[in-house]
Amino acid sequence: MRVWRICRRRYAADAATGEGARLFGGRWNSRGVRVVYTSTSLALAAVEIFVNLEPNLMPGDLVSIQVNIPDTVQIDRLDLKALPPGWYETRDESLHRFGDEWVRGGKTAVLLVPSAAIRGEWNVLLNPAHAKFSAIKFHDAEPFAFDVRMFR
Repeated sequence: MRVWRICRRRYAADAATGEGARLFGGRWNSRGVRVVYTSTSLALAAVEIFVNLEPNLMPGDLVSIQVNIPDTVQIDRLDLKALPPGWYETRDESLHRFGDEWVRGGKTAVLLVPSAAIRGEWNVLLNPAHAKFSAIKFHDAEPFAFDVRMFR
């Protein structure tokens, strides 16, 4: 499976560590829990970054990183029926629990979670503490830029 991550160039060296998610938390993890957030396509990764940008402020230092997950790495999928109604409108503790428990349980290195930005699409969480994580290959960062029309 090929997945994608977009980040600022200065964080590219740490893209596989989950350090940002550990420091600040995310939709699917609490602060203190390492998770690497990726998306099933470069387009979805771009949307996920775009919805978190300051309005009208086009960053000039983004990079994309292709990530390959070999077929030998087991992938788990979050059950949509387990999510609270309106889950996509919040980032509260009720959602952190899903990722935190997945990381602590250590069953898989990969978890598919639904995208809040594009419902019907899936993001991919990676657990850098899992034994199979070392089989996941992060490629070199490539420059990434949004089309200027998105910021008019």
